[in-house]
Amino acid sequence: MSTDQARVLVIDDEPHIRHFLRISLTSQGFQVIEASSGREGLEKLNADALTANADIVLLDLGLPDMDGQQVLDSIRKHSEVPVIIVSVRGHEAEKVRALDNGASDYVTKPFGIQELLARIRALLRRRASPSAQRFQHGGLIVDLAAHQVSLHGEAVHLTPKEFAVLAQLIASAGRVVTQTQLLRQVWGPTHQEDTHYLRIVVSKLRQKLGDDPQSPTLLQTEPGIGYRLSLEPDREDKTVCVKS
Repeated sequence: MSTDQARVLVIDDEPHIRHFLRISLTSQGFQVIEASSGREGLEKLNADALTANADIVLLDLGLPDMDGQQVLDSIRKHSEVPVIIVSVRGHEAEKVRALDNGASDYVTKPFGIQELLARIRALLRRRASPSAQRFQHGGLIVDLAAHQVSLHGEAVHLTPKEFAVLAQLIASAGRVVTQTQLLRQVWGPTHQEDTHYLRIVVSKLRQKLGDDPQSPTLLQTEPGIGYRLSLEPDREDKTVCVKS
């Protein structure tokens, strides 16, 4: 899906944030819909035609009429539209709760607009091709159907757990996947607290995929939350400020 066809619903009660996002997003070809409260945002989504009215939602948590987590819960009852939480709340527990409850990503204010745009593009790409069986990024090729991995033309041997974790991250490429989600999906519900298993597997993956463990660019850690398969290079950008 190209950006000039994508509609972004911004649910935020701060006028200067909505103004900044409207200018930044429209300059990149997005269509922007605005809502200053949770109820207005839900009304504009329209439960009868969610995907027709918005391709992605940017949702603040500190809304005047209802908590953003409640808005997220209401959206998820009707739609799988990607939702990026954009909030000043940076506590790990808040992030994990939102991601476990169906948020597609979480960006803490103040944020860099280029980072936000990169995450929006990644989610739109993922939505446009959700059933892809072959992943390629740089010199890395992963054939999900054949369970084969190569790096710069050389075969890479992964254990079943390593491949399973990589496959889960590919399935949510560009998004944060929480530790709880990965442990539940790969090891099962009885291992949701065994985070050391996951750390070991991610460390091995970084070694085998040539991702610098001191400064990883492919398998990025969201401290205390989970991991993200990043598809965008780091870059300098403007940062939007937020009132304290």
